[in-house]
Amino acid sequence: MTFNELTASQIRSAIQVTPGISEQHMFGGVSFMLDGNMCCGVIDDNLVVRVGPDAYEGALSEPHTRPMDFTGRPLRGFIYVDREGFASEALLRQWIDRGMSYVRTLPPKSVAQSKAAKATGVPLAMLLPEGHATAPRTS
Repeated sequence: MTFNELTASQIRSAIQVTPGISEQHMFGGVSFMLDGNMCCGVIDDNLVVRVGPDAYEGALSEPHTRPMDFTGRPLRGFIYVDREGFASEALLRQWIDRGMSYVRTLPPKSVAQSKAAKATGVPLAMLLPEGHATAPRTS
């Protein structure tokens, strides 16, 4: 997979002064992390937004959205937004803010969780906060 560099650049411009932001290549695209948790990203021409499980159905009822299902199975809490849904700077900012708002409710990822993600092949953004689940073990 690839990602639209123009969209990635627009996201970078919108979040460049936000403390705790980093960028990571995953899902065949680029993801933007806030304190180690994915908040948004780009795959192909799609904006990916992490809205969280509670806001998932509501976000899917909005125009130009659909489940993030690049593996063939929807990833609950993550949505795709088609280009029409973030065509203006204001719309893009609204989606980024929604992703960042949800991620701010999560604890920051620790270095140990980052290493577990790399060791197991589980994307960092998919690891749940400590105490909620454990990363799969490699044998």
